[in-house]
Amino acid sequence: MRRTLSKADYWFLGLVAVTGLVILPCLNAFPPKESFFHVSDFKVSLYGKYLCYAVLALSVDLLWGYTGLLSLGQALFFALGGYALGMHLMLMIGERGVYKSKLPDFMVFLEFPAKYPDTAGLPAHWIPFYNFWFATGAVIWVPALLALVFGYLAFRSRIKGVYFSILTQALTYAACLMFFRNDFTFGGNNGLTDFKDILGQNLNSPATKRWLFICSVVLLLLTFLLCRWVTATKFGKIQRAIRDSENRVLFSGYATANYKLFIFVLAAVIASLGGALFVPQVGIINPSEMAPEKSLEAVVWVAVGGRGTLVGPIIGAVGINALKSYSTHSWPEYWLYILGALFVFVTVFLPKGIAGIPGQLRNLKKRMSRPTENMITAQVSTADTKT
Repeated sequence: MRRTLSKADYWFLGLVAVTGLVILPCLNAFPPKESFFHVSDFKVSLYGKYLCYAVLALSVDLLWGYTGLLSLGQALFFALGGYALGMHLMLMIGERGVYKSKLPDFMVFLEFPAKYPDTAGLPAHWIPFYNFWFATGAVIWVPALLALVFGYLAFRSRIKGVYFSILTQALTYAACLMFFRNDFTFGGNNGLTDFKDILGQNLNSPATKRWLFICSVVLLLLTFLLCRWVTATKFGKIQRAIRDSENRVLFSGYATANYKLFIFVLAAVIASLGGALFVPQVGIINPSEMAPEKSLEAVVWVAVGGRGTLVGPIIGAVGINALKSYSTHSWPEYWLYILGALFVFVTVFLPKGIAGIPGQLRNLKKRMSRPTENMITAQVSTADTKT
């Protein structure tokens, strides 16, 4: 790992670790609420939400930035992870709901006891989610299985480029429609909400919010290290070669479909883990989180931050979502215009994103210094000729 991390990576990881694991939790826990330095519980959960989006952005970058696969369905895997953990959180509400039933409120409202009399109104596929560890495992294997099946069929058929993007968007749209129609008994358009606790801890308590935020920081750091390690190995070199010229890699004897399938499944699991931590901090998960426009937003985060850099997607996800929170509060009707203008500006003037600004400045400095060097060389040559 030491060989794969640059000096800039160490500085970035250190900054995130110190800020996320020490400074912000301490500013939330110790200063009084009226203090200028106090970070409210709401902001802690809001920052945790940004970090979960940063994990989603890393999954998009692993596919698009390093493998050349523009997936417009990563929000689907993000939402699946949220639903897997959300099912467990719904079952843990128990009789504290509106209807004072052991069933989630929407199941009582939709008369599930009459539809599923053999299981007292609870659909059979919900029963295993009483177990926290089963739900945690489902966060991994559900999106992995879907990505494995879809990716195998797509890559075996050598679907790539814009056709792959359209297929992933179609998959997301189809799943979104089914979830909205409540075909999977997951609450329809209202989704899952009104969570009370996790592992016996009250979700609304400041301590729980801090620990969920810390878990989000740890997940982001581990995801960054995993992605950096993968992209720095021989596998990562082949991965980038597929991005640059897949036909050459095929002619070299590599089965590119297997490489793309592995990355697709890995990116799906990463996105799902981000979604699982997103749900308890936001307090709701519904089909709108897997809508196609959510995946498009994630692509914008990566493009603005810097495609193929790992640090860039994190900067883009956190920065754009922070800007969105401010803009939708101050100028709600102008947010889409701001986002569009930002995307166009970055595409035209910052092709490597925010993370590429230092490199662009270095190149600009070199170009500006070359005329001076050429002038000095010409003067020396003239002087030598006269002599």
